[in-house]
Amino acid sequence: MTIISASCKTDIPAFFGDWFRARRMAGSCEVRNAWNGKTFRVSLRHEEYSGFVFWTRNAQPFAAELARTAETHPFMVQYTVTGHPRALERAVVAADTAIDDIRATSGLCGPRAIVWRHDPMVITDAKPAGWHIKNFTRLADGLAGHVDEVVTSFAQIYRKTRRNLNRAADATGNAWSDPGIAEKNDLLAALTEIATARGLALTLCTQPYIAASAARCIDAESVDGMAAQLGHARVLARTKGSRPGCLCAESRDIENHETCSHGCVYCYAVVNHDRARQVLKFHNPGPPMLAGTEMISA
Repeated sequence: MTIISASCKTDIPAFFGDWFRARRMAGSCEVRNAWNGKTFRVSLRHEEYSGFVFWTRNAQPFAAELARTAETHPFMVQYTVTGHPRALERAVVAADTAIDDIRATSGLCGPRAIVWRHDPMVITDAKPAGWHIKNFTRLADGLAGHVDEVVTSFAQIYRKTRRNLNRAADATGNAWSDPGIAEKNDLLAALTEIATARGLALTLCTQPYIAASAARCIDAESVDGMAAQLGHARVLARTKGSRPGCLCAESRDIENHETCSHGCVYCYAVVNHDRARQVLKFHNPGPPMLAGTEMISA
């Protein structure tokens, strides 16, 4: 049995919880491979998967579904709170709102159920390393005692990411940069010290050239720990990373690109943010495939 990832390429808890609930009741969903366009079925029958990893910036609309999920399967929540300015994250909930939500969820499920993602960090003229240290400290102060791990990374500058970051820089006059390894290591050392002082383990997502503990975002051991806590069957999965340096366990992501409307300009899964907002506007929870495929191919 495998772990279901929902989803590292869109925010199902924030935007598509009704679709997720409908697909669990139906027992399956469909996913289209972004590279070859082929569609395949993913079983959501209770006996055919072992647990979930949810990815979100706003789990509040998903609270009832988390409670229902806890009755049948273990889960982890990868919850992103960065505190970046609106120029980089146009429509995410305020950091303080997300912190309150994490505290509430942790109170119901325990701190092991949630991993805080301070991911990715984007260095700009207005937000240099010193700003990130102060920002991280404020967020860590708010989350200490409610989570025990923080995953961070530096923005991966893919070609489509570069285009969107350049547009944001042109609009704001605030240039971005990709620091060298020495500067990244210095910043991570400072963040690690801050995290450790607050009882948080800091790990780094899929950047093995930087000196830091590697993250396991799809962590079978942690999901297994939640299974024991919730009284469910054990979760065992082999390591099968998605790219070099990735230590994630084998999973199936019920994804769809171009569907997240948080408006993060550094996002690798959304190129056209106007299109993503249209997807949400016309979202239909009924089809087996998450909304947006027809608009993408049109």
